[in-house]
Amino acid sequence: MSLLPNFLSQATRDSLPSWLPKRAITLGLDLQGGSYLLLEVDVVPVYRERLETMVGDVRAALRSARVGYRGLSVQGDAVALTLTDASQRDQALAEVAKLNPMSVGAAGRIQDFEIDEQGDRVVLRLTDAKRNELGQAAISQSLEVVRRRIDELGTREASIQRQGADRILVQVPGEKDPENIKRLLGRTARLTFHMVDLEGSVQDALKGRVPPGDMLLESAEREGTASSHYLVKRQVDLSGENLTDAQPSFQDNQPVVSFRLDNAGARRFGKITQENVGRPFAIVLDDKVISAPNIREPILGGSGIISGSFTVETANELSVLLRAGALPAPLNVVEERSVGAELGADSIRAGTLACVVAAVLVVTLMLVYYGVFGAIADIALVLNVLLILGIMSVLGATLTLPGIAGIVLTIGQSVDSNVLIYERIREERRGGRTPLSAINAGFTEALRTIVDANLTSLIAALALFQFGSGPVKGFAVTLGLGIVTNMFTSVYFSRYLVGIWYDRTRPAALPL
Repeated sequence: MSLLPNFLSQATRDSLPSWLPKRAITLGLDLQGGSYLLLEVDVVPVYRERLETMVGDVRAALRSARVGYRGLSVQGDAVALTLTDASQRDQALAEVAKLNPMSVGAAGRIQDFEIDEQGDRVVLRLTDAKRNELGQAAISQSLEVVRRRIDELGTREASIQRQGADRILVQVPGEKDPENIKRLLGRTARLTFHMVDLEGSVQDALKGRVPPGDMLLESAEREGTASSHYLVKRQVDLSGENLTDAQPSFQDNQPVVSFRLDNAGARRFGKITQENVGRPFAIVLDDKVISAPNIREPILGGSGIISGSFTVETANELSVLLRAGALPAPLNVVEERSVGAELGADSIRAGTLACVVAAVLVVTLMLVYYGVFGAIADIALVLNVLLILGIMSVLGATLTLPGIAGIVLTIGQSVDSNVLIYERIREERRGGRTPLSAINAGFTEALRTIVDANLTSLIAALALFQFGSGPVKGFAVTLGLGIVTNMFTSVYFSRYLVGIWYDRTRPAALPL
């Protein structure tokens, strides 16, 4: 019954009653065709962002405590500053220490920064434990965001898994153009809202004189024009983390993106718009200002609109990115491959041919060599293959070309057990046992050898699945399932069929 969905269309499977199985075997990338990408998570910007945050915190703390300093900035992999009054050194260190409390992370109790004092100079450097924690969190979050984005793309049964220390493997069966995946995953989609600085000079900022606490950002709308930059406050007034939904829509017959905020974001958004009516509010995506509308009136409903030079396609793509969430770090494409559907069809034909040829040869050999007992072994072989495919359907497992190789290997292994049993029955018969006694002894005595052989193979299959990746896992799945089902079909099912045959024929001699 579990194999039935494999012979039905998707629409037919969806219309089946809930109590019937609906899952089918998924064809892997090498059989269906599709896109393969190996991505590397660049965690350096994550460290940089944490250092930039510390700069802002230190600036606010020292100003509040009236501690004089100069040169506060990120320098390499650390935050550094110089005190203007050496007598305030202890006070400055106390204020900095408040910003560096002991926290409980994955590695236990750790501090974010190591504080290095060099006279009137103070250097704050991320600890190794904190760097590792930030990196691991960024990779895990990137994996989840990639998974959500791929699902939003409308592709089914994509394989997204971590590979190595800082890489993510993405396989999308059915996706012909890897550029679509790269475009969707190539943007961090970090959405933030900032107030525009109307007092600072953009022209001075372009010459390198950016006011403290400000950022000079390009405009996505005005790119290539004289007014192609905005001077915005560095402080993030609202983050994309507060978004609960984003959908493409139209305003004045122009594509826009409408968004909705959670309760905390709605309250914050309402307060900002109340206090800044008439001032421009910059909407920043990946360090580019995509829109900077004037706040005409307070927005208290927790929803708004992002307008810009959107097409229907780009508005939909931005909605997908915002719904999936921001990537905490950029993703670099290390390797990409595209497998055509024609090549996949050739693989299916070759794999099917290999299975058929192997089955025909094995079935014929067993019939010629063992007669009736060979036919029983062949029936058990067919059941073994059906069980493998049925279990894969129930589990929703992916069938790859190496997976087909695993099935072919299982076809040979499944009759190996029967050969051991039948040869043991022959030996018992030569030893003078009656047919029934020889059959019982053959199945009983050969069981230990069969268990030992299959157990070692199963351990190897589990090791391949645990430590392998991609095609290796596909081979391990079918091989492992084949070993388990083989124990049932070759020993217990075959014995059941032999018992039925013996009860009906009561032969004086066994046809072996």
